Amino acid sequence: MFKRISDFIEIWEMESQATLNVLEQLTDSSLDQSVVPGGRTLGRLANHIIETLTEMPHKLHLGIEEEKPDLKNVQDIVHGYKIVEKNFLNALRTKWNDETLTDQTVMYGETWTNSFALWVLVAHQIHHRSQMTILMRQAGLKVPGTFGPAREEWESMGLQALP
Repeated sequence: MFKRISDFIEIWEMESQATLNVLEQLTDSSLDQSVVPGGRTLGRLANHIIETLTEMPHKLHLGIEEEKPDLKNVQDIVHGYKIVEKNFLNALRTKWNDETLTDQTVMYGETWTNSFALWVLVAHQIHHRSQMTILMRQAGLKVPGTFGPAREEWESMGLQALP
């Protein structure tokens, strides 16, 4: 768990940039890509990541209104993510300090420390970003590396990607 707000922000800035890199590789025509009919699409996952950046901070009493976006194109998705991510960080910096990380909040029927809630927010974003990369490959899109180079990035360096 996080013991300092600055530790969270350091991780968050890397992870939010990785998510933004994924969102920026989407195309409008790829937003309907799903694994199975009726399953979550790339567009729905992108909107869900944005939605959660308002839902969880709202539940954590950071003064952010919960939103349920239904953005239909990549430009709006990228813009929407940038806005909610910035609003979240601004609220966190102004409303919490290192001591508030040990405060507890009821989240989804459980009692979480604020530190744990921030960890869940990071993990949640990584989880859905990973789902998106699978759908991106199925849609024929280039997948950016997030925790090291992606296959295409290995190849651009003249190296063979591992199978």
